[in-house]
Amino acid sequence: MFVTEEDYRVVIGETALKVISQVSEENRTNAEAEAREEIAGYLRPKYDCEAVFNAEDDDRNRLIVMYTCDIALYHMSASMPQKMGSEIREERYKRAIKWLEGVRAGGIIPDLPLVVDSEGTPTGDTFAYSSQRKLRHNW
Repeated sequence: MFVTEEDYRVVIGETALKVISQVSEENRTNAEAEAREEIAGYLRPKYDCEAVFNAEDDDRNRLIVMYTCDIALYHMSASMPQKMGSEIREERYKRAIKWLEGVRAGGIIPDLPLVVDSEGTPTGDTFAYSSQRKLRHNW
């Protein structure tokens, strides 16, 4: 399991986690799987998501762990009656998505393993595309 009970304590209290997950291990497992897939959607073009999510203990990227917790909690809170406590969950979710969009755009470069081919050459989205300004010659 990529995210542990201890990881959640950084972003939410133990009692609140039980309330949000509705004391259901299945709810929490589903929300974590959804969070991993959502994160992978942003990282997959350039980073090796299998290696990212198979990392264990101190080899895991701490920001990915925190944002996985935040996104999973956001999904779990969506099923709460009257959206209890959804403001902080929504705020943290938006912050996670903004960070992931920054990674995808290349403005943020996390310490994550790149996608490589059989020879070890990076194969992911490693090129930046741009062009020069259009020339306008008026004679």
